[in-house]
Amino acid sequence: MFRTNLIAAAAATLIAAPMASAEELKLADFQPPNHLVVDSTYKPMQEAISSATGGDVSVTLYMGGELGAGPVEQYNRVVDGVTDIAFGLPGYTAANFPKTLLTELPGVISADTGTQAVMDNIDQLAKEYRRVQLVGLWNNAPNLLFTADKPVRTLEDLKGMKLRVPSRNAGLVVEAWGATPVSMPAPEIYNAMQTGVIDGAMIDATTLKAFKLAEVTNYITQGMDSTISSFFLIMNRDSFDGLSADQQAAVLAAGKDAALNGNKAWLAAAETAMADFAATEGKEVIDLSAEEVEKFNAASAPVVAKVIEEADAQGLDATGYVAALKGE
Repeated sequence: MFRTNLIAAAAATLIAAPMASAEELKLADFQPPNHLVVDSTYKPMQEAISSATGGDVSVTLYMGGELGAGPVEQYNRVVDGVTDIAFGLPGYTAANFPKTLLTELPGVISADTGTQAVMDNIDQLAKEYRRVQLVGLWNNAPNLLFTADKPVRTLEDLKGMKLRVPSRNAGLVVEAWGATPVSMPAPEIYNAMQTGVIDGAMIDATTLKAFKLAEVTNYITQGMDSTISSFFLIMNRDSFDGLSADQQAAVLAAGKDAALNGNKAWLAAAETAMADFAATEGKEVIDLSAEEVEKFNAASAPVVAKVIEEADAQGLDATGYVAALKGE
């Protein structure tokens, strides 16, 4: 009888005691497995989380859309629990992130200081990420104008051209410049330019290598104040809430470092890609004249003012947020 009671008591203790279990977090990214984000951003993040949690939390990468094709669906994949963490662009689901996307407007942030400015004011974005947990948010290198066959040397050259844009705000800017904006995820640009569906694209220089756009681009125009896209790492709310407080802190700390690493990596890669493109026979980088820069910027200025005004009307305190980002 004593032995039976002892066994029963031990079993009850095991049932009542919380069982420590390792958490494997899935991270979904639509970019190719050899993308610069893996070594520059994800590997340090994986190591930081594993180290800080004693190996109890790990992050497994699923690159190239392995957990579902289509970059636009990244936000919904996190909300629906298809993945624990996802890389994506707020601009692909712009209606969810009107305040976040103020950062992409020409002149609001600088490519090299924007990420830190956003992190310094991250609390202002909390409402937009209430359905998910924001892990990291960083800005890209400035978007440039890639064209296949027609060089853009003046504002007038854009008339009648169809240009891919990464978001609604970028589309408004391109429209103000006189071109027709076409919404399209980055992986689709190559075929669209190659087949003439679009004449060019507004996108950053890292894509010259990451998405092989150097093969279909013959001209790149730069110099004007352009849009600057943002990237985020977002996490399923239930997955985040299922972690202990210490584990949550480890994920957020690693996410902050990932944002800084990502920003540095994209800027460095953009610089290298531009140098390689400029050195390639048959390719041309066009630096706009001061007069043309003024014309481009004058055309986009009303768009910037209108978007901020509309966001203010929605109660987003866009004016205050933009001022904070500028350090005013």
